[in-house]
This record gives sequence, structure tokens and C-alpha cells, in this order.
Amino acid sequence: MEKNRANQPIGMFDSGVGGLTLLKSIKNLLPNERLIYLGDTARVPYGTKSPKVIRKFSLQIAGFLEKLGIKALVVACHTASSTALSDLKEKMTIPVIGVIEPAVKKAVNITKNKNIGIIGTRTTINSGSYQSLIQKIDPRISITTVAAPILVPLVEEGWLNKEATRMILREYLAPLKKQQVDTLILGCTHYPLLRHLFTEEMGQSVALVDTSTETAIYLKELLKEKSLLNNSTTSHDYSFYVSDDPEKFSKLAQLFLGEKLETVKSVSLEE
Repeated sequence: MEKNRANQPIGMFDSGVGGLTLLKSIKNLLPNERLIYLGDTARVPYGTKSPKVIRKFSLQIAGFLEKLGIKALVVACHTASSTALSDLKEKMTIPVIGVIEPAVKKAVNITKNKNIGIIGTRTTINSGSYQSLIQKIDPRISITTVAAPILVPLVEEGWLNKEATRMILREYLAPLKKQQVDTLILGCTHYPLLRHLFTEEMGQSVALVDTSTETAIYLKELLKEKSLLNNSTTSHDYSFYVSDDPEKFSKLAQLFLGEKLETVKSVSLEE
């Protein structure tokens, strides 16, 4: 029975394409796993929606993925992780993980001067999820937050090395440099694509915590603990679903994954 369960796919979702950086990390760390990814492209961005609506969307998606026989659910969206995670854990009988806790634990472990910075979308920063968890683990840590709404569209435009992107990032990072943070949480799944610019601007001495990498590590440990790791070397496959415009998703996916997606299926979530 356990063996069969271990062979079941991992489900993951995001409001759009950003979560593909996490899929890439999971794929690298857990090459034997089967993955099903859903991008809610019809209703992106989640950042402008109310918590009630985000919870509703998240439960709809979880229901869809559950019907596909997943063994674990990964909430790749920071907004959904900060608003719907407890509802999902309550409703589902399989392990559910978000992107916030793994990144926070890493940041708290590695900071030397107890000065942590967080950069993310406005909704993620305003939710206070990162801040409250850091304070819960270690109240002595000083936190500086920056909401950076312009970075996501720049990444999706493919402006990864443009001077304009560098200048905007420099503005966003100024308060973090001023506060002398020694650890910076990249609180958005789009940001790993700008990692080189973050390093350039912050300097080598500032540790960058990539939520995608940390969540993949956390997932591996969780699957191991639950005896759900897939040790078969023949069954891994990847399926992609979107709620709107599979062609646009496919094109953007190439930027995030570095490879072309052969099939992206369109699905209705409101039914």
C-alpha cells in the first residue's frame, strides 16, 4: 500500500508561472517524483484579491488536484501560502506545505547579526506571515521588509539583465542595505531569476534565501518522514494545467524552466 502511495504524484499550484522555479528545484532534488502543476492563469494575480477569495480559489484547486490522486500538496504561491495554508491543511488528508516556513527556518538559522530582510509582493509583505513566524522563532531578530510590485512584470517581460531592472532593484534594496541585513529572504517565486542582480547589489556577504530551494529540501524531508519518497527510476513524469491561455503559459515557462513544455492542458476550476 505504501509503495503504491509513494508512486503517486505530488500536486503543486501557483496563481501563474512563478511557481515553476519551485518545480525546477523539486525536479532537481527529487528526480524520481511525478509532478502535477496547476497555474491559475485565469485569475492571476492573487495579490489583489481578498483573503476570503484566495482561500476559495485555493480549495477549488486542491479539490481538482486531489481528484488526480496526489500524495502531497505544495502551495507554490506566497499569497496563498500566507492566507490559505491552514484551511488546506484542515480540509486535506495528505501532507500540505507552503513556501514560507522553510525559508524562515533557513533564514533564522543562518543570520549572524540577527538582521533579516524580506522582499516580496505587496500582499505577501502586508500579510505579515514571514514577520510573525520569524518573531515566533526568535523575537530578538530585527526585520526589514520591502514590497517590490514592479519586479514580477519585469521578470515576465524577460528583462533579467536590463539596466532598468538593475536601477529599480537598487531602489528597492536601499532600505535593506541601510539596515545592514546579513540575510535576505527572496519572498517571491519570480525572484530566483534575478538572483545575480540581488547578489551584485547586496554583495557576497549577504546570504540570499531562495524559497524555492528551501521548500524543495523541506518537501524531501517530509516525504522521507512519511515514507512517501518515490524510489522508482522509471515513473517520473510532469503534467501541466492552466485555467486560461496555455500558449502564453508555455511561452513564459521556457523562461522559468529553460525548456519548452510539450503539453499544457486547459481546465475549468469553477465547475
